[in-house]
Amino acid sequence: MTAKESEDNSLAEQPFISHLVELRDRLLRAVIAVVVIFLGLFPFANDLYHLVSRPLLEKLPQGDQMIATGVISPFLAPFKLSLVAAIFIAMPFILYQFWSFVAPGLYKHEKKVLVPLVASSALLFYLGALFAFYVVFPLVFSFMVATTPEGVNMAPDITQYLEFVLTLFFAFGLAFEVPIATIILVWMGVTTPDTLSEKRPYIIVGAFCLGMLLTPPDVISQTLLALPMWVLFEIGVFFSRLVYREKQQREREKEAAEADTDSPDDSAASVSPKPDQPKGSPGGGAGVVAAGTTNAVPGFDGDPDPVTGIDTERFVPLSPEELERELDLIEEQEQVEDDYEVDDLGHSDTDGMYKAAVDEKLRRIQEYREQEEFIKARGVLYEVLGEGDEEQVAVARNILNQLDEEY
Repeated sequence: MTAKESEDNSLAEQPFISHLVELRDRLLRAVIAVVVIFLGLFPFANDLYHLVSRPLLEKLPQGDQMIATGVISPFLAPFKLSLVAAIFIAMPFILYQFWSFVAPGLYKHEKKVLVPLVASSALLFYLGALFAFYVVFPLVFSFMVATTPEGVNMAPDITQYLEFVLTLFFAFGLAFEVPIATIILVWMGVTTPDTLSEKRPYIIVGAFCLGMLLTPPDVISQTLLALPMWVLFEIGVFFSRLVYREKQQREREKEAAEADTDSPDDSAASVSPKPDQPKGSPGGGAGVVAAGTTNAVPGFDGDPDPVTGIDTERFVPLSPEELERELDLIEEQEQVEDDYEVDDLGHSDTDGMYKAAVDEKLRRIQEYREQEEFIKARGVLYEVLGEGDEEQVAVARNILNQLDEEY
């Protein structure tokens, strides 16, 4: 591998490393948020477990209660519930960190679709969990108590009960994400709203099958999961039609723009002097001849351009302004070579070039901060962390800390 290829590979790896650095920071923030919330909930772990077990305790016969069959179950069950509750509460912040990581790489129209989807997905998951707690649990536990054989004392284990309710929380929270899944499938082009409408009978059967797998073996909980999934599917189809129409309109506009770009310019058609004006006369286009003639310019053997009729081999001297611009470009190139100490073999001071490039990124970061475009500023900052020297990295970390305090 040559030195140039190694240098190109290094430049290609730097953005990847900067993305890994940002991903690490986002994950750390999410974990820290969960830990902080967990530490706040753990002192109230027993009260939290009592709150979750209340739907069952209210349905148990008088005098019956839950039991703990494991030695450390009285500690582990509330501990596990506190941890799950911390993740549950921190979910909006976790989704925000995920969004902040992927947003810089999305187009404007993609952000327009994904922002409400991410926000509504968290809201729908919460609604599914609340639906399970306030609607499903009382009905299911009433059914379980009513079907308990005579002479059997119903005393559920606290660990098994926790696993049961967490499964239902997850099942109903996931089931309430059906509209989001429907819209995403249509937006990605996997299917269309009309196709989903045609598959409605299969969707209904699938909802009941999924309810059978995710809920206890009773008809009540299965039906209570399948019916909301069906209703939410219809809601998803309705909103997916709006997304699909917008997507089609955007594609039509894109095709129209491409057609306008690819269409030939009529002004580039063959140019000929007006019938009442001789060649070279004012307004007749000096030096412009009809297409198809040969030797348009005396003294040149080249064929004229087939479109314009102008001899392409004719020398056209630069105007004073054009000549001055060319000289300025040459001087700038010489200045760049002097700055980076280009030797006779064409080797340049790449370290100086990298440093100048990173300095330019730091300048852009300051502009983004002044424009309050903090997400763009963070994206460039992570690039500086992966590309800059020690001094530049220190400056980038200082700016990053300031952004954390400001935004």
